[in-house]
Formats: sequence, C-alpha cells, structure tokens
Amino acid sequence: MKDIILWLKKRGIKVRNTDLIHQAFMHSSYANEHKAFNDNERLEFMGDAVLQLWSSEHIFPLDPPLSEGRMTRLRAQLVCEKALAGYGRQLKLNEYLLLGSGEEKTGGRNKDAIIADMFEAFLGALYLDQGMKAVDNILDEVVTPQLQHPDDVRTIQDYKTRFQEYVQTDNRRTVRYELVSESGPSNSPTFVMNVIVDDLVMGTGSGSSKKQAEQNAAKNAFEKLVR
Repeated sequence: MKDIILWLKKRGIKVRNTDLIHQAFMHSSYANEHKAFNDNERLEFMGDAVLQLWSSEHIFPLDPPLSEGRMTRLRAQLVCEKALAGYGRQLKLNEYLLLGSGEEKTGGRNKDAIIADMFEAFLGALYLDQGMKAVDNILDEVVTPQLQHPDDVRTIQDYKTRFQEYVQTDNRRTVRYELVSESGPSNSPTFVMNVIVDDLVMGTGSGSSKKQAEQNAAKNAFEKLVR
C-alpha cells in the first residue's frame, strides 16, 4: 500500500501521530475483517465540523458579499458528498484507502460515499494532529480555486439546505436527522434516516450512505411541505 505519510511529507506536512492519519483511511469493512479496533467513522465526525468551519471562513469574506442564503447554498455545494468525493479523487487519496476484500472487489475504492467519508476523516485526523494550517494546505489546493468564481460552482439538488431554509423561516424550530436502521452487507449497506423538526418526524429516506439517506429524507419532507 502507498504511504500517506510520505504523501503528506512531500506537501511539507510532518505528521506527529501516524496511527491517527492511517486510521482516517481505514474503512469499516477493513476494520471488521482485520479485527481492528478503530475505523474512520469518529474522525469523519471531526472532519465534517472542520470542513464546515473552514468553508464558512472562506466564503464569508468574498467580495462582493453574498447573502446568508447564498452563502449557505454555496457551502452546501462545496461540501456535498459528490464534491468531497471529487476532491478525494483529484488528490488521489482513494489510492490509500484500506478496504475489506469484499468491498474492494465490488468497487468500493471508487464509490462516492466511501471516498467522501474518507476525505472528511482525513481532514479530521489532520486537524487533530496538526491544526488548521495543515487542513488549509489541502483545501487550498482543491476548494479555494472554486471560490474565485462562486457563481460557476455547480448547482446541486441539496434538499437538506432547502428544507432547512424553509423550516427556519421560524428560527425557533430545530431540524435534526436520526438513523432509523442500517441493513445489508458492509460492502452494500442501506441506511434509513428520519428528518425531525421539533420532535416530529417530517420525512424518511434511504440510501447507500447516511448523507444520501439524509438528502432523501429532506426531499421527502420538503415535497410534503410544498404540496
């Protein structure tokens, strides 16, 4: 396997905790197959927060200034699953993925959901090991060029953002997503998510990743509301 630590070294990033960085590339299928204790799911949680903060800090000072709604939509377009998978492929980070043999055989190394989760986990690990400067090093290469022409960023059907905007015309209401079930083999899972507003289930959706299931749940809820 290629060594991600050497890849980072070539970019001037000297890693302190190599185990943490390698963990970011460990898919659950590999962890289960090799009885490893940690896969990359917890780091994905951290990376998602880091990515949201980084993108917000870089969108806010754009000139001319964007409205709140436009900033929200642009951020959603930059950090959606398809975009994250694109960044991972552009940097060839999917070459460093650790996958179980079944997932490898079924093309997991090129699945959007797996690459997007890995990319977030990688940012989370990098932040914990090095701080935001190292994250900047990576995101400047793949995201910053798109911010030079924000109007050209490809429009996506981001139902999570559309639903959030619709609900939060009343800013006292809260939106959250809840995992209902996970089924199927590790190399082809199906997730079912609910979108909940003020403890009321507004929509349900399924997908091959949690992000996709959340989008479909939001789509289901949004279409009910605008009928």
